[in-house]
Amino acid sequence: MAAQDFNFLLATDSYKITHYKQYPPNVSKIYSYFECRRKKDSQFSEVVFFGLQYLLKKYLTGPVITEEKIQEAKLFYQMHFKQAVFDEEGWRKVLETMLVQMWYPITVATISREFKKILAKHLKATSGSLEGLDLKLHDFGYRGVSSQESAALGGAAHLVNFCSTDTVAGLLMAQRYYACPMAGFSIPAAEHSTIISWGRNREKEAFERVLDQFSSGPVSVVSDSYDIFNACKHIWGDKLKEQVMERSQDSCLVIRPDSGDPTETLIEVIKILEECFGCSLNSVGYKVLPSYLRIIQGDGIDLTSVDEILQKLSDEGWSAENMFFGCGSALLQKLNRDTLSCAFKCSYVETNGKGMDVYKQPVTDPSKGSKRGRLSLRRNSDGFLETIERGAGKPEEDLLVTVFENGSLVQDYSLEEIRKNARLQDEELNPILHNHEQELLHNHIFNGIH
Repeated sequence: MAAQDFNFLLATDSYKITHYKQYPPNVSKIYSYFECRRKKDSQFSEVVFFGLQYLLKKYLTGPVITEEKIQEAKLFYQMHFKQAVFDEEGWRKVLETMLVQMWYPITVATISREFKKILAKHLKATSGSLEGLDLKLHDFGYRGVSSQESAALGGAAHLVNFCSTDTVAGLLMAQRYYACPMAGFSIPAAEHSTIISWGRNREKEAFERVLDQFSSGPVSVVSDSYDIFNACKHIWGDKLKEQVMERSQDSCLVIRPDSGDPTETLIEVIKILEECFGCSLNSVGYKVLPSYLRIIQGDGIDLTSVDEILQKLSDEGWSAENMFFGCGSALLQKLNRDTLSCAFKCSYVETNGKGMDVYKQPVTDPSKGSKRGRLSLRRNSDGFLETIERGAGKPEEDLLVTVFENGSLVQDYSLEEIRKNARLQDEELNPILHNHEQELLHNHIFNGIH
C-alpha cells in the first residue's frame, strides 16, 4: 500500500512535468521500455533484474493519487517553474522517473552475481564442490550507503545471490516485500573498538573474552588492531591455541585481517596459521586449515581483488574453502546508473489512432541508439534471451509478464523464486569461460524487419 505521506506527483525530475506540452498533438499512447544498454568495454555480459516489486508495492498500489495531492503538486510546480505548467490530467508521466531508479537494485544484484561467479569458479577448482558458496560473500555495506532506503534496496539485491549479510534493512525488505521470513545470516563479530578498549597490552584478553562469550557457533575477530602477524602467531597460534583447537567446525574462529595489501597479507597470515595449526589436503589436492579455523577479508574487496586473492592462494596451493569475504562500498556504493547504462526510452507512439515506431540514433554516440517499436522477449535455441523489435514477436513466445495494471499488483514473486531465476548456470561454473568471451552469446538484439 502506497504511503499516505508520499506524493507520487512530486517523485520526478522537474522537466518531466513540461513534456505533455511537447508531444505531437492528439498522441493517445506512448510505449516505453527499460533496459541496460551494452557497452563495448563493460565487464558485465548480463544483468539481474530485481527491485520492481518493492517499488510497486511501496509506492504504486492502492490509492496513490488524491485531489489533495493533485492540488499540492499544482501549487508546488507553479512556484518551482514560476508559471503554470502542471497538467492535472497527465500525472502518469511521472512514473518514468521512478522506474529509472530501478538501476540501483539491478546493478547491485548484478555485481553480487559477478562476485558469485568468481567465487564459484575458484571454489569448484580448489575444492571439487560448491558447498558453502552462498555464505562466501558477506554484505558489509550498511554504514556506507547514502540512505536507509538505499541500504534496504541494495541489501535485498545482494540477497538474491547470497545468504550472508549484516545489512538488516535488506533483510526487512526481503521479509516485507518478497515473502522471505529470514533471507540472510550473520555471526557474532568483533570490531576494533571492542578490541582496543582493552588496551594494547591486553589484546590477548580481548580475544579470549570473545571466545568465552561466544563459545558455540562461529565467531569472527578482527585481529589487525596492532600487528596482524603477531596476533596470528603469538596470540591465536600460541597463547590461545588450545582454546581455538577446542572449537568445532560449527563453532569455528574466523580471523579477520583489515589492513595492508589484501593479497600479500592473506598469504602471510595463512602461512602463519599453517605453521601453528597445521593443514590437510582436500580431495583435489589443495590445502585446507583445520575446520575450526577460517579467514575473512573485508578490506579492499572488489571484483578484481577477490579474483586476484583467490588466484594467488590457489597458486600457493590453498583452497578457497579457507576464505570468506566481506564487501561494503564496492557492493552497494561504488556504482551509478552508467555502470550498466540503464535507461528508460520511448519506442512507439500512437497519434490519431495511427501507430509509429520511434527511436533515437545520436551520430556522436551509436551506443546510445534506442530500440524501435513494440518489443517482446524470447529465448532462442541456444537458451539466450533476445529482444524482438518493431512488433515482430510471436505472442506465444513472449516472455514479458504483466506485473502491474490499473493500480494493482497482478504478479507477486517471492525471493525464493527470484533466487531460482538468478542461480548460476552450468556454463558459468566453467573456469575457462569469462565475460568477454561470452559477450556475443549474451548480447542478442533481433530487429524485426530483417
